Parts: sequence; C-alpha cells; structure tokens
Amino acid sequence: MIAETICSAAAVAGLGIAGVTAYRKRFLSAARIVAYSLVPLGLVMTGAVEWLADTAFSPVAWAGFGVLGAAWLLFSSTRAIERRRGGRKETTGGAEPRAVAPAASSPSRAVAPKPQTGQSAGEDFSDIEAILKKHGI
Repeated sequence: MIAETICSAAAVAGLGIAGVTAYRKRFLSAARIVAYSLVPLGLVMTGAVEWLADTAFSPVAWAGFGVLGAAWLLFSSTRAIERRRGGRKETTGGAEPRAVAPAASSPSRAVAPKPQTGQSAGEDFSDIEAILKKHGI
C-alpha cells in the first residue's frame, strides 16, 4: 500500500516538473520527463509493485531465488569444465580419446621437426621453465 502511494506521488511530482519545463519552452525535455514519470504509475496500475512487495517479504520466493542461483552455478561450472577439457564428451570408462593430427594439406606440414639428440619431441620444456621462472612460479 505504501509502495503504491510513493510511486503515485513520484509520478505526480514528475508530471509537475514536466509542466514547469514545458512552460519554459523546453518541450523535448518535458516530454522525456513525462515519459519517466509515467513509468512508476504504469507499474502501480499493472500490479507489478504489489507483486514485487509481496515477493520481497516472502521466504518461499527467496528460497526459489536460491534454487535458481544453485541451478545457474551448476550449469556454468559444468560448461567451464567442458571448455577446459576441450569440448570432449564424457566417456563411460576405458581409455581417454586420443588427439589425431590433421592431414597434411600443404608441403610445409609434410616436414616434421626433428627432435634434439637425446630427447624426444615432447620433452623439451626449457622455454616453458624459463617463462615460469620469469614470473616467479
């Protein structure tokens, strides 16, 4: 009841300010002020203010917002994990799917880099170690 009174008073005050603004020959600003002042009046007339006041003091509504928040948290965390895995689907046990190299489509891809002597191609981490040391990790 008090929220509707406050919104109605704000609308009347806005219409009064718009009238003064129109009297000063600033019709565009007056029309904008009328538009802003009619919003709270429209919310009162549609019942949105009453619904909002009932929702704000309802423990069931707050529990519903908590459930919606938990659902959103679960959804976003599963999406983040899926992105981190690279879009792989869950498997039903067994070995993880292996990455397959793309077929060479140009002569530049046909030549593979040669590993250094004594090391395989996947064991040269000296540049990565340097970067980590640089950042203090």
